[in-house]
Amino acid sequence: MNRLFHFRTSSAQLGPLEQRLLEALWARGSATVRELLEDGHQDLAYTTVMTTLDRLFKKSVLTREAEGRAFRYAPRYTREELHREAAGEAFRQLLDASPGASLPLSYLVEILTERDAQLLDDLRQLVETKRRELRNRESESRTREKE
Repeated sequence: MNRLFHFRTSSAQLGPLEQRLLEALWARGSATVRELLEDGHQDLAYTTVMTTLDRLFKKSVLTREAEGRAFRYAPRYTREELHREAAGEAFRQLLDASPGASLPLSYLVEILTERDAQLLDDLRQLVETKRRELRNRESESRTREKE
């Protein structure tokens, strides 16, 4: 699977102002600095909003297009995509930090059990689905090799 993100930024790693403006953009779809200020961020200076949006753009969290003398900013990813990548990145770091893969996996099972036993059933179902997908791919690959 290709990773959507080429940065190590998640919504959890964004500052409070970055999160606030990203939430506003998710709600609106896209906006200029002036539009955000008019939509309830009057407590912020124009240059503060402009700098924060530029920082989010440089982190690849936002896209922007020139609109007159200003830029129109839009979220590059949905809230779900950003949270999914954050979770994936955290898990990759956990696996990379451990000498054996079984240790982080055992912690995952423990944490899921503490939160909600139903999550273990959900994990089992995800694993079974992924195994079926892998078996189907292997089977298709062998069929193509024989042709």
